[in-house]
This record gives sequence, C-alpha cells and structure tokens, in this order.
Amino acid sequence: MSDDIPAPDQAPGAPHPRETPHLFGQPPAEQAFLSAYTSDRLHHGWLLTGPRGVGKATLAWRIARFLLATPAVEDDGLFGAPPPPETLDIAPDHPVAHRIQAGAEPGLAAITRSVNDQGRLRGEIVVDDIRKLGKFFGLSSADGGRRVVIVDSADEMNISAANALLKMLEEPPARTTLLLVSHQPSRLLPTIRSRCRTLRLSPLGPEDMQSALAQAGAEMPAQTDHLAALAAGSVGDAVRLINLGGLEIYAELIAILGTLPRMDRQRALALAEAAAQRGAAERFELLLTLIDVALSRLALTGATGAPLSPEAAPNEAETLTRLSGSPQQARRWAEAAAVITARARHGQAVNLDPAALVLDTVFKIQETSGQGR
Repeated sequence: MSDDIPAPDQAPGAPHPRETPHLFGQPPAEQAFLSAYTSDRLHHGWLLTGPRGVGKATLAWRIARFLLATPAVEDDGLFGAPPPPETLDIAPDHPVAHRIQAGAEPGLAAITRSVNDQGRLRGEIVVDDIRKLGKFFGLSSADGGRRVVIVDSADEMNISAANALLKMLEEPPARTTLLLVSHQPSRLLPTIRSRCRTLRLSPLGPEDMQSALAQAGAEMPAQTDHLAALAAGSVGDAVRLINLGGLEIYAELIAILGTLPRMDRQRALALAEAAAQRGAAERFELLLTLIDVALSRLALTGATGAPLSPEAAPNEAETLTRLSGSPQQARRWAEAAAVITARARHGQAVNLDPAALVLDTVFKIQETSGQGR
C-alpha cells in the first residue's frame, strides 16, 4: 500500500498493532486464549470484540506471533513435554517476530480494506480480498506448519466477502486459526458469530491507559482527567484526541454550549470555519464525534441527576447541569441527539459543506436548549 494512503488497521499517529509489543489491561482475554491452547481446545475461529481502540488488533497480532513461534508438542519426547506457556510473549529477536515485523511471515495473512483501481482505499473489504486466502493456503500448506489469518476489521466486509469467509469457517483448512477483529459484532452474519469463539476486551483503567499511551509514544496532556473522560478507556481514541487537538475542540464546544440558549454565534461560526479548512477532514470527523459525545453527556447528566465525573472540559459539569437538570430535559436531549446525529452523518455522506453542516448542527442544539423553558 502506498505511503500516502493511511493503513486501514492503524490508528493515526499510533504504531501499527504488529509493532506494539505489549498489551495492557486485558489479562482475562489473554488467559482465556492460553487456557484453550494449553488444554488442546484451540478453536479455529476467534472473534475479538470490544470498544474501538482497547487493543483488539494488538491482541490478534500477539496471538499470531505466539501461534507461529510456538512449536506443537507432538509427543513427550526423551525428556517429557515442555511446561505449558504462561504468556503470549514472544522474544523480540525470535525469527517469527522479525518476519512479522517486516511483513514477511509466510504463515500469516492480514486482510484489511484494499486499494481500488483508482488508487483509493475502498470503504469495505470485498470478496476478492477474501479470495486471496485461497492462494495463501495453497502456497503455504506444503510445510504442514500452522497458519494464521487476521481480518481487521471483520465489520467492514461486504456481504459477498462475509459469505466467502463463512465458507472458510465452515470448512477451515488444517492447522489454521482465523482471528476476526470486530468493533460491532452485531454487524456480522449470525452464522459467522456462531462459528467463532468470542474474546471480549474491556476499556482500560487509568494506569493501563497511561502505560499504553507511553508505549505508543503519545505526549500526555496536562488535563489527564479530561482525556480519560473523553477517551472512555480507549487508547486509540486517546491518541486521536491528542494528535488532533480533541481536548481543545471539546473545550470550545462546551464553552459555546455555555452561552445557550442565546448562543455566541461568532464562536460557533469560528468553530464551523475551522472544520471547513483545507486538509481538516480528520478534525471535522472528530468534531462530529465530539458533538455526539456532548449530547450523550447532556442526556446522561439529566437522567442521573448529577454531573458526570470526571469532567471532560473546564466548566462542563456546570454547563451540562444547567442545560439538562431533569429527566424530562434528558429525554429531550436524547431525542435531539438521534435527530442531530442522523442529520450530520447524512450531510457528511452527501458532501455538504462542513461549515454549513456544523452551523446547522449547532443551531439545532440551540433550538433544543430553548424547548420547555
């Protein structure tokens, strides 16, 4: 894939999952896989689920390294069977680790969205991407070794690709393990889900989050509590927020909400114009996401009757409590959020001018804030 096309399985500004040596905060998932391996109950299909950015892809690559670098025990041998492995760790100087790092491991196939004939990244995994595995299995079966396939993310398969993968799950090649990374398993065919064993990963706690961010080389902001609130235990989201100035964008959004119901239109216009700048597509996408977050936190504040902790921006608790101080207001914000999100995503899909789309969204929020007053 060309250097100017972003890798579809890599968070912007973060190392690729194959380059991430340690997985933080997910010992239950790792132990569940190890238990299956050591008890000779290794399923041929595994579904790695959980929120985006909590380490699913990192775990998939760790499992791949482990399976390809750990020889099968055929018999007890002269000195008896070796002790069962207690971790998925593989030495960084192991030949398999070197080959995977270089993208040259013959026993591993990684399926992601590919580039089309126009040199653009496809929006989905297509059937030809899955059919490539037929050649992979044919070329790599001669030595009888183990084979691993990573699909990241399986949610992005179109129906033809999903059906092609289903056939492989129904009749898996010998000594093959398929690892499906899924952010939204409900989008997968039920028959795919039923033929896989699920490993669910959880959001990271504060200490694990800091360790993971340090490993990713991210520069921690001063407002660690704000980052923790917005990232919600997702390392991928935290890296994105840090690299794209997400904390500052959300703080400005809360400041604009603080001027409701009249609203500071100049600040709203400045926010919209910043989203429309050339080369700001990622920041625009982040702004829409943060608007969703703000609306969700508004609804939760009214529903629970208390400000959320920790705050995600200065004066957030005061602003959200004033705008959503009752279950009735919470319901109004929740209903508005569904409408606002749908309008924004539709406008994005039809390439509506970003500035106009942001202003439309902000004015809809203003309209909601004035209801029932």
